[in-house]
Amino acid sequence: MLILSYVKPVEEVDAHMRDHMRWLNEGYADGRFVVSGRQVPRTGGVILARGDDREEIEAFAAQDPFVASGVATVQVIQFRASQTADGFEALE
Repeated sequence: MLILSYVKPVEEVDAHMRDHMRWLNEGYADGRFVVSGRQVPRTGGVILARGDDREEIEAFAAQDPFVASGVATVQVIQFRASQTADGFEALE
């Protein structure tokens, strides 16, 4: 899981939104991301990612234009799912 926290005003964050969306789409296209969205209230975002290589996930997270431009920080929280709701099958 990636937790993005804005460290600059939303107006500065929004200036990087198009590039951030391209980065997100790349993560979905290569099978890295499962779900993503804004925090409520809008102070950052959350991305559920998959993969066992923490260093690789951290390196990809550092490429997020929000992070690379300094408008947000990212925290990587690694966990192994032990239960899922019906209809949410574990992804290999």
